[in-house]
Amino acid sequence: MSTVAKPEIIAEYKTHDKDTGSSEVQIALLTARINHLTEHLRTHRKDFHSRRGLLQMASRRRKLLDYLKRNNLPKYSEILQKLSLRK
Repeated sequence: MSTVAKPEIIAEYKTHDKDTGSSEVQIALLTARINHLTEHLRTHRKDFHSRRGLLQMASRRRKLLDYLKRNNLPKYSEILQKLSLRK
């Protein structure tokens, strides 16, 4: 993920002016990194170190989504819709 995309993602998903670490922002950033790494792994199929990192990021995103679902169900539904994570 380029450094240009990160501030744009934070600006889109933040809940207040100084928000950089809320669950919504973290999920959006992880989704961008996961999508970028997925494209990398399509061309470099034997890059197992990156594959391990991808699995760790997906697991961390899953935990954050579970937390958000427990504590703020409308926000959870909204972020799933925005990031198109569920069908």
